[in-house]
Amino acid sequence: MSKLIQELKVKIIDILNLQDLTPENFNENAQLVGGDLGIDSIDVLEMVVMVEKDYGVVINSQEVGEKVFSSLSSLAAYIEGNSSGSPS
Repeated sequence: MSKLIQELKVKIIDILNLQDLTPENFNENAQLVGGDLGIDSIDVLEMVVMVEKDYGVVINSQEVGEKVFSSLSSLAAYIEGNSSGSPS
């Protein structure tokens, strides 16, 4: 799963334009939404689209989204558990 986590770090930094963050200092266990990164609901929508487009994994409710986007590790675990063709 570490390959998937590294890939997600790069993608999230890119789509959310997190210029002060590098994959090396992106803590996969830190809180994603509402944490130090300043990720808001619009950013979450962008991440949902990326996950659906790139991994074919659907996040279809707010309750699921809250759990999935609690950290990068939880996002990677959700993708791994729900994807039939994950690139990891």
